[in-house]
Amino acid sequence: MKLSRRKIREAAFLIIFERTFGNYELEELFDIARESENIQINDEVVKIVKGVYKHIDELDNIISKYSQKRSLERIPKVNLSLLRLAIYEAKYSENVPVNVAISEAVAIAEKYAFESDAKFINGALGSFSRSGD
Repeated sequence: MKLSRRKIREAAFLIIFERTFGNYELEELFDIARESENIQINDEVVKIVKGVYKHIDELDNIISKYSQKRSLERIPKVNLSLLRLAIYEAKYSENVPVNVAISEAVAIAEKYAFESDAKFINGALGSFSRSGD
């Protein structure tokens, strides 16, 4: 099944978000997603999600650095999931420019979060992109 880049990111985001509510095994979440009619996944979705969790400590350290007003524990789970996804893509996906990772995260935030959350995500990711990390 061919998914657009946006659908791939959105599916990855939903799985990453779901995992923030418990330390579920990724394979269990992939199986649930495959059974769901609402989330389509493919190998690229799996690769992104596994990549995020392979680098989770590094991603969270970066998020903490650029979210100085909020500790990780105080960042809403939607925002945290999107920040993890975007920073992972910016750092580890060779074919995803930083500005694309940012605009995609903001677009998904506009669908799943509040307007203020989208602004927070844009600001934190903008600071990250300017830093050269």
